[in-house]
Amino acid sequence: MADSKQHIQQITEIRNIMERSSRFISLSGLSGVFAGFFALAGAGAFHVYINQRLSYGYGQIARAVPVDIANDFLLFCIADAATVLMLSICFALFFTWRKSQNTGQMIWDKSARRMLLSLFIPLIAGGVYCLVLLQYGWFGLIAPTTLIFYGLALLNASKHTLDEIKWLGISEIALGLIGLFFIGYGVTLWAIGFGILHMIYGLVMYVRYDAKPQQKKYW
Repeated sequence: MADSKQHIQQITEIRNIMERSSRFISLSGLSGVFAGFFALAGAGAFHVYINQRLSYGYGQIARAVPVDIANDFLLFCIADAATVLMLSICFALFFTWRKSQNTGQMIWDKSARRMLLSLFIPLIAGGVYCLVLLQYGWFGLIAPTTLIFYGLALLNASKHTLDEIKWLGISEIALGLIGLFFIGYGVTLWAIGFGILHMIYGLVMYVRYDAKPQQKKYW
């Protein structure tokens, strides 16, 4: 009986080592929480701007096909999105670095490079596609399109990191597809996808993996 338990423990340790070498597991749940918070703040700033500074709301401009977008409105959208993105990346790097220090895993290894490559290929393709939509005045399709391509990126990257990323990706894709049929609610769905879902995902991941990393299994 003792030998059986010892063999099971050894197999578990081997599997854990193999998992750590093939998957990037230093992602911190707190980075998801903060990314969701910044996304909600950015969506809130967009809502206040478009309702106070412009004579029409998001629903009206989103349903217009094509729409002529004023330069000041476009610059605000770019600045708003860039601020959310940069803050999210900075906090993600910080919390990932802190978790890697606690777990003893390298923050930049082959698994991290594979994950980032799988993540950024769909993101870059989606970004180019959104620029094409903007060029032709299909503004209302940009929010759901970002959700779809972001979900595809997460789904693609889930092969090289924690499996829970896959379900977040599927949820983002579902919200994006819904947004294609309800154009006027794109920002609301965007806030749910990038904001609320990220915060829920981050809290779940923090409880499962970050709170007591020495007792968690990464498979």
